[in-house]
Amino acid sequence: MNLYPLAFIAVMAAVTILTRALPFLLFDRGKEPPETVLYLGRVLPPAVMAMLVAYCLRELEFSAVGSWAPQVIAVGAVAALHKWKHNTLLSIFGGTLLYMVLVQAVFV
Repeated sequence: MNLYPLAFIAVMAAVTILTRALPFLLFDRGKEPPETVLYLGRVLPPAVMAMLVAYCLRELEFSAVGSWAPQVIAVGAVAALHKWKHNTLLSIFGGTLLYMVLVQAVFV
């Protein structure tokens, strides 16, 4: 029997549990987290979102309207939905749905 898959699952489970429990082990419930941790909690989410947008648009080609318009329209829709409703899930799902409609039905 090949034990590699079981070992892989065990290591991934241990890492997942450790990453979930580590903040509770490092920071006492009675004390405030260090200022650095609070700062990273404020700046990392927008930074990660900006990196994801840059990653998604990195291969944008302007040779034909159909190759760039769906992405640009969907990004604009996500930004507009988030500005309007301040709901991340609505913004992501709405932009994804619009992008899929544009790619599958409009810019065929």
